[in-house]
Amino acid sequence: MASDPAIAQVTMTLAALAATANTPRPSGEKLEQQTERIITGIDAQLSDASLATQGVWELAWLALSPANANMAYIARSTDGTNQFAVVARGTDADLTDIFEDLEVGIVVPFPESGSPKPIDVSLGAKKAFDRVVNAYSTAASPIANRKLVDALAIAVKAAPVSPPPTVYLTGHSLGGCIASMLALYLQAQPWPQGTQFGVMTFAAPTAGVQNFVDYFDSRSWFVDERQNNAYDLVPHAWADLDVTKDWYPSPGPQATDDVKSKIDKISKRTNGHTYVQPGTLCLMNPGYTLLDDNLVNKTTQDYLGQVAFQHANDTYLELVGAPVVPAGPAVEYVTPTFGAPGQEVTIYGSGFSPDSLVDFGPFACKDKEPVIDPSGTKITARAPIGIGVVHVRVTNTLGTSPAVAMGQFAYGGPAPVVVSKVGPRSGNVGTPVTVNGSGFADGATVHFGDQVSDSVKFVSTGQLIATAPDQPDVSQTVDITVTVGKATSPTSPSDEFTYTGR
Repeated sequence: MASDPAIAQVTMTLAALAATANTPRPSGEKLEQQTERIITGIDAQLSDASLATQGVWELAWLALSPANANMAYIARSTDGTNQFAVVARGTDADLTDIFEDLEVGIVVPFPESGSPKPIDVSLGAKKAFDRVVNAYSTAASPIANRKLVDALAIAVKAAPVSPPPTVYLTGHSLGGCIASMLALYLQAQPWPQGTQFGVMTFAAPTAGVQNFVDYFDSRSWFVDERQNNAYDLVPHAWADLDVTKDWYPSPGPQATDDVKSKIDKISKRTNGHTYVQPGTLCLMNPGYTLLDDNLVNKTTQDYLGQVAFQHANDTYLELVGAPVVPAGPAVEYVTPTFGAPGQEVTIYGSGFSPDSLVDFGPFACKDKEPVIDPSGTKITARAPIGIGVVHVRVTNTLGTSPAVAMGQFAYGGPAPVVVSKVGPRSGNVGTPVTVNGSGFADGATVHFGDQVSDSVKFVSTGQLIATAPDQPDVSQTVDITVTVGKATSPTSPSDEFTYTGR
């Protein structure tokens, strides 16, 4: 843990806020519109006294790079402590994309570090750094039309002389990787006497090789901590990814052969370069006491799901003892799940605010048309023009809801075939299993892995009861899928059934 838990709580909260509205609206929006959503969302959260930031920080500058690749912002304290934070978001992507985007097969010089000797970082990290330092703030930002270094200089020079300014560099995941590079770059600039810099990163993959780390570790930081969840895969990139093939300890999940193959392929992307982590390691969750209990089966989906959980902002906030940041909108399910343009559809979920907007795939509902229930759990909208099967998603200033299987709408029908829950989750051959979801029909076929159930009872379009068929291996975990006509339900951890014997 951090030498001062309060520092970790505040910086991790600031790092988590960088994910605000990080996904462009599915129906499309200009970069300026997304930037304004991000600013509005971060402003609202910084004023929230219930968070670790206690309502005593304000946004000073923010810039989103072209194509939404990277974002950074500057916050400053308002309680007289004369503190600043430079926060990097990094790439808006899933874990696989993070690994691909880093381009670790090539190392390039990093002259912006201020080092008198050449130091090297990965090509991908350098590209991300360049996008951050060259991005201009928009008119919506408090310090408008400036690059990061100029904006920080303006903010620091306008600050009181006493106490001396302190500047934190922070970020989560790839944002933490970028923060370690920004720390060297910014520290090398001229600043008022007494200005101090500190680095607090979370879940960060490393940016460079040994000469980068040697120079970073030789610098003077008022705090220098690399906060890593012991069971987060991402910080092991690219120093020692192979150790993650032996995860996770009991109760699991253990890596499948498919997972081990993926990790092998990812590890080889370094092209022989030896990457090293900078800074002082502070290890969290060493006993694997914080985990998602629903993702423990030995399947590729559970392993990757647990990786995502261990890497998540909310997990890191819990590990440092900070309140979680407000959640963005989340769609749970829609009804009806099929119809024509103009069909009234009710969207159920959470985090729906009065300013929420609704999209059916790439098409937007009319802004004045959705009716948001005051409870924040229901929206009524009319399906716009569209074709095929689309995901219904909700966008507000905090973000855009992720696509979920039960949130699909089929233009013209039939209803999408989805399995949302099975029970019991384990049992012997012959166990009756209740399968819940949507789009079911009398005569549906139910598979347990590759084997077909020979007893399926149709209860409703949302429920079937199927008997677990025999398997060659009666100790494995399998996906339960439903086929209606030519449509088969997609697989997910929610449809898993574990055999316990015959």
